[in-house]
Amino acid sequence: MNEHLRDRILRKVESLSDERGYQILDYVEFLESRYAERPTPGTTSFTRFAEAVEDRLRAGKVSATTIAEAMNLMNRAANVLNGALAAGRSLTNDIVTASRASGGPQGSATHSSAAPSGPDGLAPPSGAAPTNVGAAPEASSPAHDTKMPGSGEEKL
Repeated sequence: MNEHLRDRILRKVESLSDERGYQILDYVEFLESRYAERPTPGTTSFTRFAEAVEDRLRAGKVSATTIAEAMNLMNRAANVLNGALAAGRSLTNDIVTASRASGGPQGSATHSSAAPSGPDGLAPPSGAAPTNVGAAPEASSPAHDTKMPGSGEEKL
């Protein structure tokens, strides 16, 4: 559809009530199902969900003003979710960038066997004696000093 025709239709539709707008929507969907020359542009899953909720409300004979309020609320929720999604993507990109800048993950393929490493995967300071890599780190509790659990030797 050309831009001039789309703008003209929008101007005409904006002057109508919501009830008439839903009648127009029904007619446009009917025309689309019968005569569409190309597929509908891609929509997000949330948009499809919101439209399904709107259609259910319309089928339940809910007033147009109530439907409009519900859809406004869903649009606000979508904006919040999109903001959270954008923040998550940004955080992920920052983590990946920082990981690449620090030399990448410490895996077996990238880890050199020439430099000994400590239990935390980092190389000890120069001149330090190598640590026992396979040993478990010391517990912060004095309970590891107990020789026989349950014998009453436990230190609390």
